Amino acid sequence: MKVLALDYGRARTGVAVSDPTGTVARPLCVIERAATESGLARLVDLIADEAVDRVVVGLPLTLRGERGEQAEETERFVEELSSRTSVPVVTFDERFTTDLAERTPSRSAEDARAAAHLLSSYLAWSSGAPA
Repeated sequence: MKVLALDYGRARTGVAVSDPTGTVARPLCVIERAATESGLARLVDLIADEAVDRVVVGLPLTLRGERGEQAEETERFVEELSSRTSVPVVTFDERFTTDLAERTPSRSAEDARAAAHLLSSYLAWSSGAPA
């Protein structure tokens, strides 16, 4: 199963994609203002171009596992994206992905690296393997 991951942010959203087997995650790009009409259109195009089977959006829970303002905004974004594509859009706990991305050397944008960390965690979780 090929999966696209989004590390949603109001200004910048990191994007990562898995290989067709759903094993390896790689940073793809950054979408500016993803919740706008143009941002959502670009995401819908990416979903189609990459021929993904699922979209995973990082849900920024608090350290206590609770939903705050950012999580609520992310859930609204997920609802809007879901209404524009037939591909399932799900959320996954993204705590610590940005911290990991900051510590991972790469030429990719930090937001895209955060999405790749999110996707790696999701792929490991969905396959039952340790993250």
